[in-house]
Amino acid sequence: MSDAGLHHSLEVFIGAALTLMVFSFLYRDNPLYKIAEHIFVGVSAAYWMVIGFWTTFWPNVVVKLLPAAQRVTNPDAPLPEQDPAVIVPLILGLLMLCRLWPRLAWISRWPTAFAVGTTVGYSLVRYLRSDFLNQISATIEPGLLATADSGALWSARFDHILIVVGTVCAVAYFTFSRARRGGLAILARIGLVFLMITFGASFGSTVMGRVTLLVGRLRFLLGDWLGLI
Repeated sequence: MSDAGLHHSLEVFIGAALTLMVFSFLYRDNPLYKIAEHIFVGVSAAYWMVIGFWTTFWPNVVVKLLPAAQRVTNPDAPLPEQDPAVIVPLILGLLMLCRLWPRLAWISRWPTAFAVGTTVGYSLVRYLRSDFLNQISATIEPGLLATADSGALWSARFDHILIVVGTVCAVAYFTFSRARRGGLAILARIGLVFLMITFGASFGSTVMGRVTLLVGRLRFLLGDWLGLI
């Protein structure tokens, strides 16, 4: 057997073994599943640590402090200007590591609080626009048609009306500032139906995604490993 074929067979065997170890959890929790779980978590953590180093830390810290380091990953790239300001986030990041030492753990609270506070402040307007204003626009705008007199006319299409009604009823369901009586109670019940349909469709989509992963693993076991298909 050639080296390429042996290498391919070894990869297939390892993949099949790990897949069967994960499937063993269907019987009960066991050491084989724990081993596969730890391998997956460890390899994933190591992989993303390396990716994070070369895509985030290296270009944003090392290259900005030492521009000549740019030639390590890209010899033909022009050298960027030095930016000593990155020392500030570098120090804050190093201070977060103080949490590993119990006596110095209190120091990590300050850079953590700074990071959380600035992130919340920076993201507030962005999320307000994307998760609130844009959602309202996406609900209303598809049914609005411009008129010749620079006005707007609502297009009574069934799908647009259904979206607006479902949104209003769902909001009514989450209204807790007053008792659900009369018309509000009716809207809340209709909103609950819309929510159940939405959650059911979302759950069905999730299940289909998981089934797709299962089919992929079965095709790997029966095809690449056993050669039955």
